[in-house]
Amino acid sequence: MARYTGPVCKLCRREGEKLFLKGERCFLQKCAFERRSYAPGEHGRSSQGRSDRESDYGRQLRAKQRARRVYGILERQFRRYFGVAIKTRGLTGLNLLRTLELRLDNVVYRMGFAENRSQARQMVSHGHFLVNDRRTDVPSMLLRPGDKIAVREGSRSKPLFKELPDFAEKRNCALWLDRDLKNLSGRVLRLPERAEIDGTLNEQLIVEYYSR
Repeated sequence: MARYTGPVCKLCRREGEKLFLKGERCFLQKCAFERRSYAPGEHGRSSQGRSDRESDYGRQLRAKQRARRVYGILERQFRRYFGVAIKTRGLTGLNLLRTLELRLDNVVYRMGFAENRSQARQMVSHGHFLVNDRRTDVPSMLLRPGDKIAVREGSRSKPLFKELPDFAEKRNCALWLDRDLKNLSGRVLRLPERAEIDGTLNEQLIVEYYSR
């Protein structure tokens, strides 16, 4: 299972904005973006203020890269999701974002059971969750409306999951999901609407990038 293992703060700096990849730490002064908001690399500081000269291709590439990094997906898999979105009836851009939102690791994060998507991915990979009463360790598993997600009974005695109800109670649950904190479970109620997905993502530029 391929995944990015480098410093995630560099990804935020490259995109020129916080992607909140480290959860609560991103809200603290310790956040690397607070100290060095310019792009990483030798020419990062000198390139500040040049975004007005960015080409159409550059804007499309940055939109695609930003979406990839927000969801923690590598290029090959992201391109495959785009192929699925093209074949699905409806708007390609919205189909793509819905596909990304319906990944199991993202649903766990959206329910408030993890501080960030990276942690949610790790929890799923370690087999702590059941989907429709079956254990799964595949973070990229795509869910559908009606699917049930629950913490596995054997995992509930672990310190992380003992504290999970108090932790999750402080976090919002997406409106298209249902959450039961007492039973550490949830359900996908429906497909997410565009207004319920990250508004800073530009799906039209992503479609233009892959349509070149």
